[in-house]
Amino acid sequence: MLAALSIRDIVLIDRLELSLDKGLCTLTGETGAGKSILLDSLGLAIGARADAGLVRQGAEQGSVTAVFDLPADHPARALLEENGIDTDGDLILRRVQTRDGRSRAFVNDQPVSVGLLRQLGDMLVEIHGQHDERGLLDASGHRAILDAFGGLEPKLREVRKLWAAASAAREALAGHEAALAKAKAEQDYLTHVVGELDELAPEPGEETTLAEERTLMMHSEKIAADLAEAEEALSGDGGLDARLNIALRRMARVAEQAGGRLDGAIAALERTLNEAAEARDQVAQALRAMEFDPARLEHVETRLFALRAAARKHNVQVDSLAALAETLRGQLAEIEGGETKLRELRQAAEQASAAYKSAAQALSEARAKAAAKLDKEVMKELKPLKLDKASFRTQIDVLAEGGPDGLDRVSFLVSTNPGAPFGALIKIASGGELSRFVLALKVALASRGSAPTLIFDEVDAGVGGAVAEAVGLRLAELSREVQVLVVTHSPQVAARARHHFRISKNEAGETKAKKDARLATRVETLDADARREEIARMLAGATVTDEARAAADRLIGGHP
Repeated sequence: MLAALSIRDIVLIDRLELSLDKGLCTLTGETGAGKSILLDSLGLAIGARADAGLVRQGAEQGSVTAVFDLPADHPARALLEENGIDTDGDLILRRVQTRDGRSRAFVNDQPVSVGLLRQLGDMLVEIHGQHDERGLLDASGHRAILDAFGGLEPKLREVRKLWAAASAAREALAGHEAALAKAKAEQDYLTHVVGELDELAPEPGEETTLAEERTLMMHSEKIAADLAEAEEALSGDGGLDARLNIALRRMARVAEQAGGRLDGAIAALERTLNEAAEARDQVAQALRAMEFDPARLEHVETRLFALRAAARKHNVQVDSLAALAETLRGQLAEIEGGETKLRELRQAAEQASAAYKSAAQALSEARAKAAAKLDKEVMKELKPLKLDKASFRTQIDVLAEGGPDGLDRVSFLVSTNPGAPFGALIKIASGGELSRFVLALKVALASRGSAPTLIFDEVDAGVGGAVAEAVGLRLAELSREVQVLVVTHSPQVAARARHHFRISKNEAGETKAKKDARLATRVETLDADARREEIARMLAGATVTDEARAAADRLIGGHP
């Protein structure tokens, strides 16, 4: 419930602290005293559109703070936790409006977006006025209201889950059908390309190997000549081997006389001779490999040309040709097995659709039962509100395709006189009737999904006497379930209040000249005597008489 409202520098309100409690709270006062300003201020705190014109003249900014006392399991707390905002204790919404048009929003002293503030406001407060086309008068929300009334949220969640599954199955089927149709259109081409690539049989790394081999063969003549000279230098009479052997023989002849001093040199020469022999063999092998083969060169060049031409044709690297062939073979395999998968996806989509329709039809049946019950409860409320000639009906239209919320479109319709056609509430009912229809609906819906605070702006407009008494009685009954704030000019409604506030307008500020005085709106909590006097004023007008006071006593009677 709304526990407190603090307003600073908003229109005619310079400073206002208002404490509220459970039950029926009425706000009364002369026309123009500022009751609408109070509602506009609360609207700002719960996410209404910002307006620089709300800032009090002479002030740079205005602010409104609304404090809510909520149970631990209220959905607003879950929403705040999702957004990383502490939810311990009271829930404090604050909005600051500056004269330059900017506004800032805070929840529990943490800055938030106006969008989040509006989401919270929708969960916490419902404001109903004669010309308010939102809430109960907005047909787009009637289905959700009926579901809340019937306790159908679990069924609705199941329908939404099955709708999502059916939608995903349909998308998968459509995607596969499109891919399969495209693949079939390209099947001949794919078969041709795979045949070409299979015949070419490219291998990863083959291009590099062939290019290196071609380069080697193109330079083989010069390489062979150099290798021959190297081989000659390593062998023959004047070669390295001959000179090393001469040196080794001569040192061997004197090795004994040298007393072992030549052993190291002799060992090194022997190693060198062995290495030289191995080098000579390697050179000889390389020379034999360098024999020029024109046929092999032509084969290598032809192969390279074929590989590179295929790569250009398919716009890939040569090393990717083998992977491309595998991919295309996979696409051909998908075409061959695509019909099987298509049948599986079609069956899955049909099953998902059937599951959705079954759950949606069950929800529709439950909605029909809930609608009949709601109609009965609303009709029961119309007679005490002097709308006994009117009728209320919940119309459910079945949609052809359905959607995430089921197969139904729900509308609340009314007929104000027997035999008159049914129509939308906003179009059929007059101002006074409209307010009473809304009140009847709220009484029927109060214990099922209503916001914890309901505000009625002159719900009793255009009615009086017994009708006003009936309105007050229904408001009092409604306040047993939720907190109800009523802006009223009806003494019959005010007499039913548990808490009574009087709104007045007077001069504020200490000024030397009357022309400098400013008007300010004030809100006063009335005790029993002041309440009696206020209701007497509402009955009598400008001059309160003893007869009016006596009538006020009779109205208050045994009411709180």
